[in-house]
Amino acid sequence: MAAPKTPDPNGTSNTGSTGSSSTATAAERRLLARLSLPERTFVLDALRAETVGGVLLLLAAIAALIWANTPLSESYESVRHFHIGPSALGLNLSIQHWAADGLLAIFFFVAGIELKREMVAGELRDPKAAALPVVAALCGMIAPALVYVVVNTTGGGSLDGWAVPTATDIAFALAVLAVIGTSLPSALRAFLLTLAVVDDLFAILIIAVFFTSDLNFAALGGAVAGLVLFWFLLHKGVRGWYVYVPIALAIWGLMYNSGVHATIAGVAMGLMLRCSRREGEDHSPGEHIEHMVRPLSAGFAVPMFALFSAGVAVSGGAMRDVFTQPETLGVVLGLVLGKTFGIFGGTWLTARFTRAKLNEDLAWADLFAVATLAGIGFTVSLLIGELAFEGNTELTDEVKAAVLVGSFLAALLATVLLKLRVRKYQAMVEAEERDEDMSGIPDVYEVDDPDHHRRLADIYERKAAEHRRRAEEAGAARENGSSPA
Repeated sequence: MAAPKTPDPNGTSNTGSTGSSSTATAAERRLLARLSLPERTFVLDALRAETVGGVLLLLAAIAALIWANTPLSESYESVRHFHIGPSALGLNLSIQHWAADGLLAIFFFVAGIELKREMVAGELRDPKAAALPVVAALCGMIAPALVYVVVNTTGGGSLDGWAVPTATDIAFALAVLAVIGTSLPSALRAFLLTLAVVDDLFAILIIAVFFTSDLNFAALGGAVAGLVLFWFLLHKGVRGWYVYVPIALAIWGLMYNSGVHATIAGVAMGLMLRCSRREGEDHSPGEHIEHMVRPLSAGFAVPMFALFSAGVAVSGGAMRDVFTQPETLGVVLGLVLGKTFGIFGGTWLTARFTRAKLNEDLAWADLFAVATLAGIGFTVSLLIGELAFEGNTELTDEVKAAVLVGSFLAALLATVLLKLRVRKYQAMVEAEERDEDMSGIPDVYEVDDPDHHRRLADIYERKAAEHRRRAEEAGAARENGSSPA
């Protein structure tokens, strides 16, 4: 059996065909064309980890809701408001605060690495290819914000929560796919992942610009100095977690005390890692660190944040308020309608003005279904909800309930739409993964490789010889009046 061919560090493959998007002319460029083999491998590995994390996130959210709506609710409030940490360093925080500002910094650190990798080796490195997810993500954030603003302007509500419905939770979306048993073709999965990465970038900018309190310039200067030291050590090739973890913790603490949201420290450090491969490297430092840290982020940090943030009281009256108060109604409609039509509209506009054609194996209905799935805005939406209505506990909990309801409705609608196309997706996934020559590389990536066809010819010749032998045995047995062995 031939050994799989190794992708080169620049993101190309020596397997022959790598998808129509890389060689097509501008007039023939396809939206959501087949991924190159290295990109497909990376996407599948990343989404596999996110799917597991998404299931844990879903379980944590359910546990939080049960804990907050049973006779144990008092213990839930006691635990999440329990303070711990050194007061002298300004870090005597509640458990809920540690989860939101501390653990989510790990999530944003991974998001920063993902963004850096997409820009140097992924879909965002090519401006033409990047146009689709960037425009789709931007429209997918503007539209929900506009929906929220319109609802609250006409209803007399607060405009402070305009950013709450703008975020997409990739892990939760993948958990929904896992639960309903639907596997999307790799092009759609890559679109969803890249969309979420760009979405995270805009969410980071929103948090940094609109939710920064009074600045402590001394602490901010210390954080910047720490980031410079972090970059310098990386640039010099210094290795060892025992060097970087203490520096990262110091940067995080200084950033928290500066008034800038502490998760920005995680993003900044993630963006500093090198994500391009050099000669002789199987993985870049950024990819290696992401591979190590992603399980901690997806398997612990984000679920723990959900456990201490998603626990809101759910009752008939609370559910009624979600659909009657302008702030909460704006969040629900922003997630379900704003996200869907924003992303779908942005994708259609990209195709319209770039004259790019949709992959012939897909239909616009598939884009609409994925856009609906992107309306699941759990983790970052909950975080922004806490920041937007800080100090108003009642409204914060109501907005959190609206995020849960909106995400649930988006998931339900996406489930219906995706199930309508499930057989089509199954056939596409099967075709993508078929490896008849048993080379370890899907056949669709080897159509221009002579060795691929020679391997298939050998396999078919052996099968033909076996069937000829069986035919001769069957014929001889029939002449002798006996059954073949």
